Amino acid sequence: MKIERITTINLKMKNYTDKEIVEGILEGKEKFLRIFYHSYAPTLLKFIKAKIASDEDAEEIHQDVLMAGIEALRDFSGKSKLSTFLFAIASHKVIDFYRKKRIKKIIFSQMPEVEKLVSSLLSPEESLDEVLLKEKVKTAFGNITPLYSKILNLKYVEGYSVIEIARSLSISFKSAESLLFRARKAFISVYSK
Repeated sequence: MKIERITTINLKMKNYTDKEIVEGILEGKEKFLRIFYHSYAPTLLKFIKAKIASDEDAEEIHQDVLMAGIEALRDFSGKSKLSTFLFAIASHKVIDFYRKKRIKKIIFSQMPEVEKLVSSLLSPEESLDEVLLKEKVKTAFGNITPLYSKILNLKYVEGYSVIEIARSLSISFKSAESLLFRARKAFISVYSK
């Protein structure tokens, strides 16, 4: 609601320099935050939507970019334009989005079948990252209990729902839910080392 109200305000914008906008925001002046938002938010959103198919994901990344941009203003040196600085942040956020999406797909997919498809989409550097990632995932699966490995396989490789996992393991829904939570936690703990 507040954003809608802000967008209807007449800003009577004069031509402020990037330095003036950054200094104004760092001094806590709301006027400069509005100028920043109106000057850069629409073009950043358009840029992100051109790279992300889902409007919902694009909106989330857009908000992340705006927040990260504001938080990073202290590091803005003025050697480039503020727009260049913000588009670099947006590019990194988009890359992070796809990297996380790819990692999730690789971690919880049937590696042999997906390997050919994923490998054909990757550059040589990304292929090396994929090989290292697969090794790390296999090691992590080898270092958690067989039951945890099985339940993660049922959920993320076979696509079972929690109810189906409970039936498959002859346990209650709550037990399956709890077991899945602990299995994820164990995997993350081992994987993060």
